[in-house]
Amino acid sequence: MGKYLFLILIFCINPIYSYSQNVVDLVNPLIGTAIKGEGGTVPFVGPPFAMTNFLPQTRENKMGSMAYVYDDEFIMGFLGSHQPTIWMGDYGYVSVMPQIGEEIRVLPEDRKMNFSHKDEKASPYYYSVTLTDKQNNRIFTEMTASGRCGILNFRFPKNKTPRLIIQGINLNPQLNDWCNHYNQRLQKIKGWMKIDTLNNEIVGYNPDRQSAQLGPDLPNFKGYFVIRFNCDIKDFGCWNDSILYPGAEELYGTRMGAYINFSQKDKEIKAQIATSFISLEQARLNLQREIPGWSLKQVYENTKKEWNDKLSRLTIKGGSERDARIFYTALYHSYLFPREFSEYGRYYSAFDDRIHEGISYNDYSLWDTFRAFHPLMTLLEPQLTGDWITSLLQMYKEGGWLPMWPNPTYTNIMIATHADAVIADAYMKGIRNFDVNLAYEAIRKDAMVPPDCDTNRKYGDRDYWTSYEGRAGASYYHSIGYVPDDKTAESVSRTLEYAYDDWCVAQMAKSLGKMEDYAHLMRFSGNYKNLYNPEKGFFLPRNYDGTWIDLDDNSRHGLTEGSKWTYLFCVLQDIPGMIDLMGGPQAFSDKLDRNFEEDHYKHDNEPGHHYIYLYNYCNEPWKTQELVRKHVKLNYKDTPDGVNGNDDCGQMSAWYLFSVMGFYPVTPGSNEFAIGAPQFSEIKIRLKDHDLLIKADNLSEENKYVQSVFLDGKKILKPFINYFDLIGAKEIHFIMGNRPDQSE
Repeated sequence: MGKYLFLILIFCINPIYSYSQNVVDLVNPLIGTAIKGEGGTVPFVGPPFAMTNFLPQTRENKMGSMAYVYDDEFIMGFLGSHQPTIWMGDYGYVSVMPQIGEEIRVLPEDRKMNFSHKDEKASPYYYSVTLTDKQNNRIFTEMTASGRCGILNFRFPKNKTPRLIIQGINLNPQLNDWCNHYNQRLQKIKGWMKIDTLNNEIVGYNPDRQSAQLGPDLPNFKGYFVIRFNCDIKDFGCWNDSILYPGAEELYGTRMGAYINFSQKDKEIKAQIATSFISLEQARLNLQREIPGWSLKQVYENTKKEWNDKLSRLTIKGGSERDARIFYTALYHSYLFPREFSEYGRYYSAFDDRIHEGISYNDYSLWDTFRAFHPLMTLLEPQLTGDWITSLLQMYKEGGWLPMWPNPTYTNIMIATHADAVIADAYMKGIRNFDVNLAYEAIRKDAMVPPDCDTNRKYGDRDYWTSYEGRAGASYYHSIGYVPDDKTAESVSRTLEYAYDDWCVAQMAKSLGKMEDYAHLMRFSGNYKNLYNPEKGFFLPRNYDGTWIDLDDNSRHGLTEGSKWTYLFCVLQDIPGMIDLMGGPQAFSDKLDRNFEEDHYKHDNEPGHHYIYLYNYCNEPWKTQELVRKHVKLNYKDTPDGVNGNDDCGQMSAWYLFSVMGFYPVTPGSNEFAIGAPQFSEIKIRLKDHDLLIKADNLSEENKYVQSVFLDGKKILKPFINYFDLIGAKEIHFIMGNRPDQSE
C-alpha cells in the first residue's frame, strides 16, 4: 500500500499531461496583452490567418499601441481590425459598441464602459464580456468570427432602449506623435457610411491606413463593410467628431459613424459584420458564404474546428497544464499571420492599387519572422509556405520590388530585404510550388539594384513620405564593401544583414547553376568583415573615408534597435569566419559568456534570437542547453505579461516552439538546425507524410543536459540536424542527464 501511495503522491506533485484533442481550449489569448512584458498581442477572434481579426477595444489603437491592453479598465468598442503588430498600423477598420441611456455618446472616450476580467472569456473562436456603465447598467456581449466576417450578440437589460454606436474611421489628431501622422491623413481621406433602414443594415468604407506615411499613396484603397442587424432600426443618425446629425442616413467624415436605436422589446441585438477590400458587393458575398444565418454557435464551432485542426498538428506529453497553455498559446500566435488577403479567388493589391485574380496574403513581419517563424512553417505548412511566396512574388510583379514589411503595401520600416531569406530557405528545402525563375529574378534584383536616390539621401528606418527603400546604401556596399555611416543611417546593421541576404541569394543561384552570380554574391556575403574593428572587438560604424566611429555599450548609433552587443554575433551565414575573426573558439565563447553574464543579451528583440545556440559552434553545446532552459522559463509565462517583447507576427512564439522541441534554425537557407534541449518528454509533429516523434528520456528539472541524441536509432555525433534528415525521420530520441556531456 505504501508503494502505491508513494506513486500517487509523485503523480500529484509532478503531473504528466498528454494533449491531442480540443487543444484550442488550452490557448490563453490574454498571454502577452499587458503593458509589462510588451508582448503586443491581443485576444483576436477568428480562424487561422484570418483576413479580419475581431477583438474588444480598450483604447484607440495606432502605431505603437494595440487596441486591447490587459491593464485597461474600459472597453470602447468591438473592432474589426487589420493591425498585425504594435509597431504597425491598422487599416480599413470598423467598430461597434452597445449603449443605453438618453445621452448619445459617440467618441471612444465618451462611450467606453467598465469591465472586469472576471467577467471576460477569451478564446481564439469566441469572446464574451459584461460591460457596466456609470449607472451600473450591464450589457452582456459575445462575439465569434470567420475569416472575413464577425457576428456579435448584445444582451440589454429590461426596460432600456438598446443602442449601437458604429464607427467607420477614427482620425483623431490628438493621437499625433513621432510615428503617427494624423494631420496629413486628415487632409487626404474621408470615410463614408450609409444607414439602410429598409434592410436593417449599415454600409460604408474606411480608407484609413495608420502607416500610410511609410509608403505610397493608394487612392483606391478602402476597407468596405456591411453590418446587418436581426431587429428593426427604430431611430438613427450619423455623427462626425462629437457633432450629431439626427435622422441623417449618410455621411462622409474623418472621425465619424452612425448611431441606431432599437425597440425596448428587443433585448438581444445581433450584428453581422462583413468586410472586404474589393467592394461592398464582395463584402455581401463574403457574409453569404461565411455567416449566412444568425447562429453564433455554428460559426464558433466551425472556427473552433479550424483551430483544432491546426493546433493538433503538434501534441505534447509531460510538463504541467500551465506549460501546455504556454505551448499552445505560442502555437496560436504562430498561426495568425501573414493574413489571408484574397476573397474567394480575387484580391485587392496594395502594390498597384487594383483588383486581381488569385490568392493573396499580407502583413509579413519579415525582419522578424525570417529567423524562426518561416522556418517553422516549412515544417508544419510547406504548401502554405509556397502560397506565401507566391503572394510575395505578386507584390514584386505589381510594385516592382519584393516588400520589406507589407502593411498592406510597401513600408519603410525595419531594414534589409529578408524576403530573400524566406524564399531561399523554402527553395533549398525543396518547396517549389511557386514560380522559381520569377523568385530568383526578384531576390537577385534586391541584391544587385540599389534603390532610387540611394546616393542622394540618408535613408533611415521609418522614413516618412519617401520612395521605397529596399537596401538603402547598396551603392556604397557594392563599391567599397560596406554601408558608410556618413552616407546612410543604421550602417552597421545594414551591412551585416545585407551580407546575410546576399548569401541566401547565392545559395539559390548556385542551385540554379548561375555560377557567376554565385561567385559575385558570395564575395558580397563577406562584407561583414569590413566593419569588424579588431582593436575594439566589435562591428562598428565606419565613414566613407574609412575612419571608425567608436561606440559605448548603450549607443544605438549606426544600429537598428540595438547596441554593438546586439549585433556582435549577427553573422548568420559564416559562423566559422566570425569565430576566426574574434580570435577562435575559446575567445568567441568567452565573448558569448560576457554577452549573457553582463546582461547584454536582449531576448525581447529579434537580432539575438540565435545567440544561445552559437555555443554549438565553439564546442560547448551544454551552455546552449543551460540557456535554453533558462530563457524558456524567463521569457514565456502563462500570464498577461507572459511574452517578453513584441511577439512580432509569431517570431517570439516560434523561438519558443523550436526551443522546447530541442533544435533551432540558426541560419535559414542552410538546411541546418542547431540542437538545443527539449523541454517536454514527448512532442509529436504531424508532418506532410508522417508523424515525427521527439522523445526526451529522463527529462526533469535537474536533467536539462543532453547526453546523446539518436535519429531513428542512429546516434548524432555533432550538435546539428539536417532538415532533410529531420523530415525523413520518424523519431528523434534525446537522453537527458543532470551533468553536461563535455566529451568531444
